[in-house]
Amino acid sequence: MAEQELISIPDYEMAARSRLEPAALAYLDGGAGDELTLRDNVAAWRRWALRPRPLVPVGSRDAGVTLLGRPQPHPLIVAPIAFQRLAHPDGELATARAAQATASVMCLSTLGTVTPAALAEAVPGAPRWFQLYVFSDRGVTRDLLAQAVDHGYEALVLTVDLPVLGMRERELRTRPHTHADHVPAAAAAGAEGLMSPAQFTQLIDPDLSWADLERLARESPLPVIVKGVLTAEAARLAANHGASGVVVSNHGGRQLDTVLSGADALPEVAEAVGDRLDVLVDGGIRRGGDVLKALALGARAVMVGRPVVWGLAVGGADGARRVLEILLSELDIALALAGAPNAAELDESFLAPAPR
Repeated sequence: MAEQELISIPDYEMAARSRLEPAALAYLDGGAGDELTLRDNVAAWRRWALRPRPLVPVGSRDAGVTLLGRPQPHPLIVAPIAFQRLAHPDGELATARAAQATASVMCLSTLGTVTPAALAEAVPGAPRWFQLYVFSDRGVTRDLLAQAVDHGYEALVLTVDLPVLGMRERELRTRPHTHADHVPAAAAAGAEGLMSPAQFTQLIDPDLSWADLERLARESPLPVIVKGVLTAEAARLAANHGASGVVVSNHGGRQLDTVLSGADALPEVAEAVGDRLDVLVDGGIRRGGDVLKALALGARAVMVGRPVVWGLAVGGADGARRVLEILLSELDIALALAGAPNAAELDESFLAPAPR
């Protein structure tokens, strides 16, 4: 299928699967264990039905939200994705250009194939957050934080659900690898040669604690968002230890299989801390209607990962941009048809459990 014929996220998914090398596909698209959570991340949004409101004027629609006290034109955030050069030679730089073109926040991964400074200098107009893995070598971590602060990143996203690598059987079978020199943070930590994802993970401190979060939040000039929260208890602890937000996330179904999906965990987290923190969600967002449902369930914004990678694999910056444009167009149409002209005013009254 030619790229101009790709009109939906499933179209890009199919095209990307046919183009990616097996090892790259295993890393970028696989999950943990039996991949039950991986599949349920998508299915869970389908378990909610929309309750549209007719005869509401929707000639003018506003997808804008407020996030970390700042107005954003829409709720899409490009999720942190490691090793993006596995999908396309331009990697994170292409994704940043797509983010800039669609006014989307891009969250750069610690294990990206470009430094925070280099990305900011190459694509200065892209709104930027920095996702942080805390390395055992805290000197490298401090340098990464300094780069983010000095180069206009607006938030830190501390990922807390990867003390060790999940049991990813697709990766074990295909053995994806990346050269350490292609991952600046890993090279700075002393990594050398070809490395598997598991070897990169060994650089991460498995003993990170709530005290570390509190120290980071106290010392960082940037707001800290905790990514990898699935329970009300963890969300309250994040709030109590200085976080400004949480991402309801199971790491794309790549860590612990059979945990809750983002859609299923979101309501209890939003109820517990939605008046204290900004709540975001990721996992399984494939349609603009999914974004609407996430906002109605209490999220301020959504992170989108795999669809952006599929676009990147198919068409570089243009493909990633097109994926984001499709989601934004579908969200706009969903807002109109649901009788919800203002995304910021969505609530659970727009939803009902879908018939089984």
